[in-house]
Amino acid sequence: MSDLPGAVLFACTQNAVRSPMAEALMKHLHGTRVYVDSVGLRAGDLDPLAVEVIRELGIDLSRHKPKTFDDMHDSFYDVIITLSPEAQHRAIEMTRTMACEVEYWPTLDATIIEGTREQRLAAFRQVRDQIMRRILQRFPLMPGPKV
Repeated sequence: MSDLPGAVLFACTQNAVRSPMAEALMKHLHGTRVYVDSVGLRAGDLDPLAVEVIRELGIDLSRHKPKTFDDMHDSFYDVIITLSPEAQHRAIEMTRTMACEVEYWPTLDATIIEGTREQRLAAFRQVRDQIMRRILQRFPLMPGPKV
């Protein structure tokens, strides 16, 4: 079992769906053992469907305030995980002078899915579940309290 990093940043295009979901899931799984944050290239509006599918797991995402790379106060991350190509480019650019891993996890932008409310919710659930699997694969659960 690998050691957890001290700080992880999730990044995507608008910090409105993918990265806030990843932040919430990582915090839920690992508690305060890891400092976790999320950003986007632009601060979009938090998507209500993202809030709804995360709530299905008993996690409250409703208070998340979307923010951008420029809003970051700290740059001490051990790992930056990007969920969109645009965020990947920005993270690589940002970390040229930092000792920080950058990982790209290509993740569907569920907001582009059209159809009924149920079809759109299914796309958001697919993104949520994909991110959850990737987090558990990359940062396995460790025995003991989440603190």
